[in-house]
Amino acid sequence: MLAIIGGSGLAQFAAHFDNVRRELRRTPYGEPSGPITFGELCGQQLAFLARHGYGHTIPPHEINYRANLWALRDAGVRAIVAVASVGSIRADLVPGAIVIPHQIIDYTWGRKSTFHEGQDCTVTHIDFTEPYDRKLRARLIAAAAAAGIPASDNGVYATTQGPRLETAAEINRLEGDGADLVGMTGMPEAVLARELDIPYAAINVVANYAAGRGDSAEGISFDAIQGILEQSMAQVRTIIEQMIRADSACAG
Repeated sequence: MLAIIGGSGLAQFAAHFDNVRRELRRTPYGEPSGPITFGELCGQQLAFLARHGYGHTIPPHEINYRANLWALRDAGVRAIVAVASVGSIRADLVPGAIVIPHQIIDYTWGRKSTFHEGQDCTVTHIDFTEPYDRKLRARLIAAAAAAGIPASDNGVYATTQGPRLETAAEINRLEGDGADLVGMTGMPEAVLARELDIPYAAINVVANYAAGRGDSAEGISFDAIQGILEQSMAQVRTIIEQMIRADSACAG
């Protein structure tokens, strides 16, 4: 079963499901962001979880990432596509662009970022050379091409702590470190999925230029972001649906 973890602008994705039901799962790590919504699309079982809660009330640094990932695994999820809005550091990634990132740099702090802790756990290291699953990324890239939707398949995602946005100087630093995009939810979500051995890939929607860049040179306009997200998230839904159709009775 494929799960979609949705951020800003995708909370209504499950409205497209058939045979919908919601289920709240408790975990050893506390409560997840909200109930998991189950349903069918093109005959395939899917799950959807709103990362910030269905009322968008949980800020990035207070999301219970461990509970979210554990609940999905416990529900039978075997692959995850994570969707999130980002700021663009790279000039060619304009607002509205869709990116399927290939790397992460983690700048967060204080977040619970592993299941391997506590007195009864042995020291455990995992390989995180490629933070996103190669096969799942390839399926997303192919789905975007089949749907005729331009999507960059190259991007380094910098995860910052939030909830505030970054300073222009911080964005300069991120660029110097090799980052192309900046967001607040990519970690520890990706590494927790890896610890649970769940293939995980992401779709990023560029909501705006990052601080000090492009039309955000002197400040970020939140009024402009909403319209961009609404249009681009519709394309994200199309990509995901195309990927599902490619493996289902709806293909062709």
